[in-house]
Amino acid sequence: MTHLTYPEVGATRLGPLPDGYHHLHHRTAVGRGRADFEAAGAAVTEWRMHRAAGTRVNASAERAAPGKRVAVSLGLGPLRITAHCEIVWTAYDERRIGFGYGTTARHPELGEECFVVDLADDGTVWFTVMAFSRPASWYARLAGPLVPVLQRWYARRLGDTLRRSVPTGR
Repeated sequence: MTHLTYPEVGATRLGPLPDGYHHLHHRTAVGRGRADFEAAGAAVTEWRMHRAAGTRVNASAERAAPGKRVAVSLGLGPLRITAHCEIVWTAYDERRIGFGYGTTARHPELGEECFVVDLADDGTVWFTVMAFSRPASWYARLAGPLVPVLQRWYARRLGDTLRRSVPTGR
């Protein structure tokens, strides 16, 4: 039984992103070579990137795996917002490591987001955040156009955090 709140499960794995949602796509170079790729992939899938970026993470597993639950919190005190998600896919391949998670009933948005590290043919290590979402809660609707701005800011913050965490990305 799925607890997900949207029908397009898995769309962030290979695309295209579905219509009717706000789309986010952020890509940034975070390192070079296999060592950086493996370090970045571990930081992403073991929640270290999110935590280092100042996010609270409460996950049902130490490493991203399909069906596992995660609650990600941002903010301070009464302004803290917690987003409850379920991992819908993972990639642990020679040139791609990452995961996608989808929203559950206790998330302020509907949709899916992925965090992926790729090793390009030229040795560049790329980090990508891709998402589709739309408001599900009254406060997400009230925030309106501010939500995509905050999502882009957070994606850039994650990329910067990940770059600093890899051996040559420092």
